Amino acid sequence: MKIIEVRAIPFAIPFTKPLKFASGEIHVADNVLVRVTTEDGVTGVAEAPPRPYTYGETQESICAVVAKLFAPAVEGLSLLDREQVRARLTRTVGNPTAKAAIDMAMWDAWGKTVGQSVHGLLGGFTDRLRVSHMLGFDAPDVVAQQAVEMRELYGITSFKVKVGRRPIALDVAVCRRLREVVGDDVELYLDGNRGWTAAEAADVVHRLTDVGLSRVEELCPADDVLGRRWLVAQCPVPFVADESAPTPADVTREILAGAATAVSIKTARTGFSDSLRVAHLAEGLGVEAVIGNQIDGQVGTACSLAFGASQATTARTAAELSNYLDMSDDLLTEPLRIADGEMRVLPGAGLGIDIDEDKLARYRVDAG
Repeated sequence: MKIIEVRAIPFAIPFTKPLKFASGEIHVADNVLVRVTTEDGVTGVAEAPPRPYTYGETQESICAVVAKLFAPAVEGLSLLDREQVRARLTRTVGNPTAKAAIDMAMWDAWGKTVGQSVHGLLGGFTDRLRVSHMLGFDAPDVVAQQAVEMRELYGITSFKVKVGRRPIALDVAVCRRLREVVGDDVELYLDGNRGWTAAEAADVVHRLTDVGLSRVEELCPADDVLGRRWLVAQCPVPFVADESAPTPADVTREILAGAATAVSIKTARTGFSDSLRVAHLAEGLGVEAVIGNQIDGQVGTACSLAFGASQATTARTAAELSNYLDMSDDLLTEPLRIADGEMRVLPGAGLGIDIDEDKLARYRVDAG
């Protein structure tokens, strides 16, 4: 199981409808496919989505760091040398999605080598997850109609509502209109992407008490230390740390400091190995852990599905698995499916996915 090659392949697939939110907007999935190949001829895959406004990574930087630093550090090691790989990669600061993709591709290759699913190797708790869908910035009636369509087409009854950095009255109106249209049996929760001050966030949360939010996420900046603790102390629902807690150490600090009461796990950011660490931390600290979305394509979504369904802690809540639906195409030979508001774990070894090489050739943006 010796690794002989680690390769990063950039590709770009347009979105049919851009997703807009407080910290940025996405018009094109300019992601990176990472492949880890062993001397046995097995290749594992994963996806690295660059988010320069969150982690400072770009498509170009991911490809460069993999080619120049990470591949030389990993090649020659075994798929089972995950802790050695982690130690070597952490010598380089930052670059979370590049590191995560290498880790997940190694797990995929390991599963294929031994004929087992990654989901099973990780823990195999359940065979499905409920799906939550992210709703981006738009007018109240437009956002409400999007939710109705998602429920009618896919049975989805859980929605993350993007808010922040626009008139507060508009965000409040969106939430109220959503509740009016979808009814009381649908889950609604907010994600501010650090777009409000602590005082603004407190105002909105109190205004929306009657809307019945299940949780809120990153409503104000993490570096507003006192304001954030003040906000979280009075928040009537779980306050989720996301961008503020990209590593297990950050999770510990945020929770113990009273700056969050729940945590979002994104496999695109922490891979499988560190996502296990975060899930176990959350369990030990007694806080909720939810599966977030890095606006992944279907490769990344398959990773989130495999991990989220493998742990009892992350399988309790709906997972953000559906925003690839807004992409005009994808790289898999068989597309992921959502039915009755759920996504089932994929059968087969590894992640259970195969890359369509013709599509990859069509969408890749390097020389090939």
